[in-house]
Amino acid sequence: MRKIILTTESGADLPKDLAAKHGVQVVPMHVVMDGKDYLDGSLPVQEIYNFYERTRKIPSTTSTNSHEYYELFKRIREQYPDSIIVHIGYTSKASSSFQNAVIASEDFGDLFLIDALNVTGGLAAVVMYAVNLLEQQPDISPTDLVEKIEAIVPKSRLAFVPGSLEFLKAGGRVSNMAYLGGALLRIKPRIELKDGHLVSTKKYRGKMDKVTEKLFRDYLNDYDIDREQLYFQYSIGLDEDIKRRMDELAKANGFKNVTWIEVGSMISTHAGPGGFGIAGLEGNN
Repeated sequence: MRKIILTTESGADLPKDLAAKHGVQVVPMHVVMDGKDYLDGSLPVQEIYNFYERTRKIPSTTSTNSHEYYELFKRIREQYPDSIIVHIGYTSKASSSFQNAVIASEDFGDLFLIDALNVTGGLAAVVMYAVNLLEQQPDISPTDLVEKIEAIVPKSRLAFVPGSLEFLKAGGRVSNMAYLGGALLRIKPRIELKDGHLVSTKKYRGKMDKVTEKLFRDYLNDYDIDREQLYFQYSIGLDEDIKRRMDELAKANGFKNVTWIEVGSMISTHAGPGGFGIAGLEGNN
């Protein structure tokens, strides 16, 4: 059987140990700070927060470009000449990254591109679904694999709340009036992926420990999440007591496996410190 190689972007926040264990190739996106371009993963997240404290500005982010995808696909083919590449990409509705992968793919055969219409843990959940499918069905044909991954894409559900509105305001994602109102009332928006777009679907009021519990309960009420696997995402600064409480709630609600994902520089630039998110796949429980 020909070897199937899975690839994705750093915006999936796939833990390095999982990527290494399962041979998933991860291509970095970019963070631009103080006029310098950094590969996502090469810059400690704390430096982004330190930069904001000094300047009251947040870095910008850019997608993986077509040349970087070309080099990734070329490197894989050089190492595995007879391989089949399946790329599971960051939502095309929020970045040009996927389109750049399409451009790079024109020079390669046996290369499949899947728009996961998701980010961070929601994208990681799709990638890990593909990983598990390959391990359970090593003889699966590339066509069947792609069809199954594409079928699971609409079932990947991500919801998160930022730790504060400051980064959303600094990045121009909320108005000054909305920021002031939200800060005074301790309101935090629930952000979700809808058809690949990041949208605010609800607002929570209160301290982060209460907000995360409300988010978790609402998430399970809204979606029929498969109890086999759940993903929690967080940006540095989230209270350890909140993490412990989320683990307790996951166990109490029948989840067999929980994977914690610390979001990287690219996602942290948008979410800010102390954020929390949940991702999983809908299925039969």
